[in-house]
Amino acid sequence: MKLISGNSNIPLADSIATHLGMELTRANIKRFSDQEIWVEIQENVRGEDVYVIQPTSSPTNDNVMELLIVIDALKRASAKRIVAVIPYFGYARQDRKPGPRTPISAKLVANLITTAGADKVLTMDLHAGQIQGFFDIPTDNLFASPVLIEDIMQRYADREKLMIVSPDVGGVVRARAYASKMGVPLAIIDKRREKAGISEVMNVIGEVEGYHCVFVDDIVDSAGTLCNAAGALIAHGAKSASAYVSHGVFSGPAIERINDSVLEHVVTTNSIQATDRVEGCKKIIQISIAPLFAKAIRRIHEESSVSVLFE
Repeated sequence: MKLISGNSNIPLADSIATHLGMELTRANIKRFSDQEIWVEIQENVRGEDVYVIQPTSSPTNDNVMELLIVIDALKRASAKRIVAVIPYFGYARQDRKPGPRTPISAKLVANLITTAGADKVLTMDLHAGQIQGFFDIPTDNLFASPVLIEDIMQRYADREKLMIVSPDVGGVVRARAYASKMGVPLAIIDKRREKAGISEVMNVIGEVEGYHCVFVDDIVDSAGTLCNAAGALIAHGAKSASAYVSHGVFSGPAIERINDSVLEHVVTTNSIQATDRVEGCKKIIQISIAPLFAKAIRRIHEESSVSVLFE
């Protein structure tokens, strides 16, 4: 078994390798002066299971292309099996046609990864479960919930005053699963989105007064929804508001919004490498998913069940 990291999130790849008791395979991934990507695998991978760790976060196009070229290099180096390990799958929010003459970019990226030569995909908390069906190769979608729930339980000892909140109607299934596992009540934010990136909170469904409210979601991007919803909860009598999300994108004015909001903290995984701005925000906390991915990779290599990790 070999592990190779792209440039998207080297600290995560190093941590996964450490948990597996391995070292990353040496590879030279660089750019020519015109920004074309060039890859050289510097170790023999013939007949090996090779796991390419590369979240396709910002800069998304560069990281996707880098992943594809690494896969192609491995295929031409006669690797036995190539597994694309994509902790954060970019373009996942473009999973359907929202209007006429628009693309389904998530399907396009899935086709590119398959055509490049990947034999399997390992990812986490896809924005929409049906994206698994976009791939014509086996795809394992891990869940960050065990890692996030463990942190929630440590931070909130009094579960009688804890409530899980879905930031929108579309996230109810996820929020209900969290609430059910922890045995706590559920509330829902009903919002109306006027246009992309702008949301307006309309109603709070559920009695939140006196509760410590915890949002759960898969992605926090510009943080507008979270911050508006947190203000609505406090206005309805909630003791506090915080958020747990699988992928911290934190684009645009997200950091400023979180700093200026009533959110006590935003906990996210390290599926996306934190920028200096994110690390400088005291309200944002990153927890590691390296042990989870290390266990999944080990099970895939040994041809054993991955789903038992979540039972």
